[in-house]
Amino acid sequence: METDPNTPSTAAPLDRAATRRAFATATASVKVYGALGALSLLAVVGVAAAGHPVNTFMWVRAVLLPLVAVPVHRSAVSASGGSRRAFERVRGVAVVLPVAVIGVDLIPGVCPLWYAAMQTVCVLPVIRLAFLTRSPALRTAFPQ
Repeated sequence: METDPNTPSTAAPLDRAATRRAFATATASVKVYGALGALSLLAVVGVAAAGHPVNTFMWVRAVLLPLVAVPVHRSAVSASGGSRRAFERVRGVAVVLPVAVIGVDLIPGVCPLWYAAMQTVCVLPVIRLAFLTRSPALRTAFPQ
């Protein structure tokens, strides 16, 4: 039986293929963010081991950012299961986290340029997540 692509889907919003793909991409983005955060931590360890200066801010940020990926991933998984509260949490974090990371790194003297660039690369998947959570596929899963 053929279906007309112009006919609205009767499937529940979370059961639609586009919604499932969007949530799969969202959780993958969080995993990539966590992996990049872990690589960032390893880079700080390597720089410190080589005898170059690493300040307290860099250590704290390098440890915290990959740790943040854990609750964000859990929330993304909960949202994919239908939790509106988890979805709203992910939407909020996906906007605030990149602004906070990049904004603080732009303050002169807080961290070296290489570290700011590395942190910016780390939050790129979170920026992608911010756009995904505002996409039609996910907005229709949790209508207002």
